[in-house]
Amino acid sequence: MCGIAGFCDFEKNFLENEDFYKKTLINMREKISHRGQDTTGEYLEKNIGFSQTRLTIRDLKNGNQPIIRKAAGRECAIVYNGEIYNAEELKADLIKKGYVFETSTDTEVILYAYMEYGVISVNMLNGIFAYAIWDSAEGAVMLFRDRFGIKPLFYTVMGSTLIFGSEPKAVFEFPYFRPKLDENGLREILGIGPARTEGCGVFKDLREVRYGSYFYFSGECKKEVRYWQITAKEHKDSLEDTIAYTRYLIEDSVKRQMVSDVPVCSFLSGGIDSSIVTALAYNYLNERNKPLNTFSFDFSGNDRYFRSNSFQPSRDRPYVDMVLEMYKTNHTYLECDEIHLADVLKTSVDSKDLPGMADVDSSLLYFCSLVKKYNKVTLTGECADEIFGGYPWFFRKDLRDADTFPWSVNLSVRESLIKKELLKKLDLKGYVREKYMTSLRELPHLKSDSKETLSMRKINFLSIKHFMTTLLDRMDRASMWSGLEARVPLADYRIVEYVYNVPWEIKAKDGIPKYLLRKSCEDLLPKEIIWRRKSPYPKTYDPEYENILKERLKSCLETDSPILEIFEKQAVMDFMETPSDYGAPWFGQLMCGPQMIAYILQINYWLEKFSLI
Repeated sequence: MCGIAGFCDFEKNFLENEDFYKKTLINMREKISHRGQDTTGEYLEKNIGFSQTRLTIRDLKNGNQPIIRKAAGRECAIVYNGEIYNAEELKADLIKKGYVFETSTDTEVILYAYMEYGVISVNMLNGIFAYAIWDSAEGAVMLFRDRFGIKPLFYTVMGSTLIFGSEPKAVFEFPYFRPKLDENGLREILGIGPARTEGCGVFKDLREVRYGSYFYFSGECKKEVRYWQITAKEHKDSLEDTIAYTRYLIEDSVKRQMVSDVPVCSFLSGGIDSSIVTALAYNYLNERNKPLNTFSFDFSGNDRYFRSNSFQPSRDRPYVDMVLEMYKTNHTYLECDEIHLADVLKTSVDSKDLPGMADVDSSLLYFCSLVKKYNKVTLTGECADEIFGGYPWFFRKDLRDADTFPWSVNLSVRESLIKKELLKKLDLKGYVREKYMTSLRELPHLKSDSKETLSMRKINFLSIKHFMTTLLDRMDRASMWSGLEARVPLADYRIVEYVYNVPWEIKAKDGIPKYLLRKSCEDLLPKEIIWRRKSPYPKTYDPEYENILKERLKSCLETDSPILEIFEKQAVMDFMETPSDYGAPWFGQLMCGPQMIAYILQINYWLEKFSLI
């Protein structure tokens, strides 16, 4: 994994001010050095500059970037962030075509595949990636992003200059480009947030390459091209064949994602998703007489304060222990206390350059910093709920029929806190409605789909397109802040393509959430785990955490804080005095009263940090 950055301008000659632009490249990659600090490199030519900071996972000695290759007067260069899980198959094909490899990295495989096949080579890749390629013969730079946006890539075009980076902070280091906030940015933060509209960078004029797309930039052409999207197909496999093929895909994905020149660990929550991934990873390593490190997360005091509710019915620890009885991993229990959790809210904003899912983000960031002390690479169980149908909105008719994003049905909580004049100006409901309708117009479906099938496709598609990408964004920033590579085997595009078209009566047979996933892997785990009711990522229930948040927000409201330009002071004060209903989230499953307070604190810090108001 890595951080990448760069710029391109066909109306400038960067070599005429070489020292200045080399220093700019260094500044850009130093801003994202947390993504990997093992090696660095720059590439500067007349119209192009690339920079990279590297976390060494494969070919630890010879895989430095940028990689530049020349053939028949053509020069191509690449900077790349990610992992390609079918690199060896692609490499074998390229060797047959006469390519000579100087490294064992997947970076060189991507570059040679591009030189042989052009932009369509991106369709050949199975992995998580964001990369930039310069092609002197084409006279163009291309920015590629993986099928689900697991790896980030932001850009802007300022006049004739393209500027890009793995994170917004890298783009902001380019001279003369400064972070600004316009009304649409506010609408994203207050209406869509903590999610983001696909491709939106929130800051004025900042974009993110959309998932499954590449951005093409030359002297005469600037365009974003979608190279992949989910497609609707008729499902013809029997129940038994569907279960068997799903198992094959999951097992093959985990096996492929074990590739690494450093040890791979896994997160183990005790839920079915991470337990399945852990079991398969353990079996893979055990066959090779290698150990597996596993890690579980919880909060100090949850044994005392945990409250069962409809979204989080049980604690995870007993189920983690069940997995460990069956699979003898090297396990570490990690905990976070209330002060750390509150303090890391600001660090979480630093990592994303945006407010996020409050302590849901910040706690993961903290836990990842602890895991990095043991391992550089981890597997996670992310994305199963979106793909296989695990969330409440797949089953509750009121959420399915809400005619808006089902994880954020009610905007009234946030609207009640915003200044009335600003709220009228922003028209959050109208903005959210527009984004929702735009998404529905892209819904992959068949003309033969019944009303019920179309309804379930809609929820499935929205969950993958928006909610899943929000959680993947969270995972990348939280893990890469400490230089920890997080892999998501259940988000293999082959699994998504196949399961999307499995009928709902198979996917959730007998009304059981994620039935297909459970049934396909039921031999791997005790039945108490395989058929366990969903319990999402843990959060703290200690009232002391909420008290800390309230005191900090009250302090902000008593000073000249930027949030006073957005929120009604008295409305926020009144909100803090109302009882917190942990079973009534305003976003997703975990964002309740305390998380609203934490989100406002994050917004305040973000506005101050970037001088946006």
